[in-house]
Amino acid sequence: MRENLTKLLALALGGLILYTSASGPFESLIQRAIFLALVILLGLTLYPLGADRRWRPLGLAVDLCLAVGTVLACGYVAMNHERILVELPWATPQDMLFTGVLVVTVLELSRRAIGAIFPLLVLAGLAYAWLGAAIPGPLGHRGFDLFFITETLYLGDLGVWGMLVGVAATTIAAFVLFGCLLLHTGGGQTFMDLALRISGRSPGGAAKVATVASGLFGMVSGSAVANVATTGNFTIPMMKRLNYPAPFASGVEAVASTGGQIAPPILGAAAFIMAEILGESYLRIALAALLPAILFYLGVFMTIHLVAKRRNLQVVPDDELPTWPDVLRPERIIPILAALGGLFYGVLSGRSIQMAAFYGILMTVLTFVPFALLARRPLREIAGKLLAGLIDAGKGMVIIGVLLAGAQMLVAMIGMTGIGVTLASLIVNVGGESLFLVAFIVGGVCLILGMGIPTTAAYVLVASVLAPALTTIGVEPLIAHLFVFYFATLSVITPPVCVAVFVAAGIAGTNWLPAAGEAVRLAAAIYVIPFLLLIYPALAGFGSAVDIMLACSQGVVFVVAFAALMSRVAMSGNRLLDVAGLVLVVGLALIPGWLTTAGALLLLVALFARRRQRLVAASSGERRLGEKTPNAQGIPAKETHS
Repeated sequence: MRENLTKLLALALGGLILYTSASGPFESLIQRAIFLALVILLGLTLYPLGADRRWRPLGLAVDLCLAVGTVLACGYVAMNHERILVELPWATPQDMLFTGVLVVTVLELSRRAIGAIFPLLVLAGLAYAWLGAAIPGPLGHRGFDLFFITETLYLGDLGVWGMLVGVAATTIAAFVLFGCLLLHTGGGQTFMDLALRISGRSPGGAAKVATVASGLFGMVSGSAVANVATTGNFTIPMMKRLNYPAPFASGVEAVASTGGQIAPPILGAAAFIMAEILGESYLRIALAALLPAILFYLGVFMTIHLVAKRRNLQVVPDDELPTWPDVLRPERIIPILAALGGLFYGVLSGRSIQMAAFYGILMTVLTFVPFALLARRPLREIAGKLLAGLIDAGKGMVIIGVLLAGAQMLVAMIGMTGIGVTLASLIVNVGGESLFLVAFIVGGVCLILGMGIPTTAAYVLVASVLAPALTTIGVEPLIAHLFVFYFATLSVITPPVCVAVFVAAGIAGTNWLPAAGEAVRLAAAIYVIPFLLLIYPALAGFGSAVDIMLACSQGVVFVVAFAALMSRVAMSGNRLLDVAGLVLVVGLALIPGWLTTAGALLLLVALFARRRQRLVAASSGERRLGEKTPNAQGIPAKETHS
């Protein structure tokens, strides 16, 4: 029964997303209240209290109480939306009760879905708002009573019903539906086959397949853990079958899936939230994130390639590779191209992002159905694929919706108490006028605050608290938000709470600690790319075309040299000389200017040329040795092959 109820609620939520994507959202409080009610009800069925325990009847009773309370609380707001926005009413005991029910339910669902860290952070924010008068020093404040907290959280559009839930209920939901339908109508397998064909036969091919596939999945799913769970179940066993070390396979998949979080168009759903916070267009955010994402994947590919060469890792066998004619069949490629074409047409023609996503959804359906009918698939199967996409979209919005509702509560308390401004001032006081010292402190705090929290919620938290520290010392707001977003994203692979690594290591059947070490080494470049954004704002599109070309050139030289350094590849045969040369290249690449860029590039080319000379010489020596070494019959080895 629970499974059927889950499907029904997921279908209702998916249907709401589809309808409002096509026709436009309802009034803001109505849209957000209905959305949150469906998300919570679905969450209670997906994450039941006491499942498979003897005390499940008690858990069922608790879940029923939370469900009834949620429906009443959300229904009250939907029915009184106009009065709430116009009159800003005073809180009553009933309002306090409804607020308490929503807070408890959202935090309890967060605990069931992702663990205790995030709900404890939100509880700490609520306690800080209530008990601030008891805190001494600069972090203290006058404190707010429960009635005022209720009015902020529940009776307005700054608390639970604020911007984050609004974005989740409209834009993010539409993109999640777009991604689910694209994957269920064959896009998922096509992405995997493309990854196999593009990189399967190169050194470290299986690891590169994981990188390409997870990047393609990440562009539409926007979830590192979901990427690991989806593509990792294919790529990790393939790497292990080809004798890749299990920690290395886990690290590759975790890093590749994390890269999907920073790759346009979705950026782990942060692109839409960033656009709302900064008042920038979604297209501007996506374009600003494009070059850094390319540099990240270039660094990962180079590191994998050089490690594969050093460890002699195998390529994917020919019999496991799909053929190009099979991958590029019209019924496989045209729906994907049409879907992306519809999406980009909507964006470039100035439609809302939600409407652009609907265009992508529409083109997915309009191309998938005719090809399926031509292939003589049963109507039941075609409808099943589309309904499965709707259901998965509903399920996929549960964690996003619940976390953003909790994050919105925390953001409301941060704004109400002014703690964000206070922390920014303290960081600037510690760092002084040094941009990089302030940035280093901000990056470290972002990693700590983001641990154990999904990317979108982590970004919201650090953007509210830490981005002002960078803008205070003159950093462009977009650069500041990208900086904190990158470090919040990296928390999913940074020990000790590296959830993406945990999932990948579980699939690989290995210890998470060495897997985390491999992940950090593979992703080393991305820990530095946010600082490159501070040095070269042109990487995010600030400046002239010449500035952007210079920034790209320096970025490419930097990530290639850094990848060589991290992969411990032998260049000259002397490890100390290799390290010194690569460190010099990295240092020159960090100094703006064409002269330093040219110097770094020439030195890097010289190092790789020296490496190639050594490899050619070693290969020639092996061939000569093989020619002179007789086999068991006394015939030189070369002659036995001729």
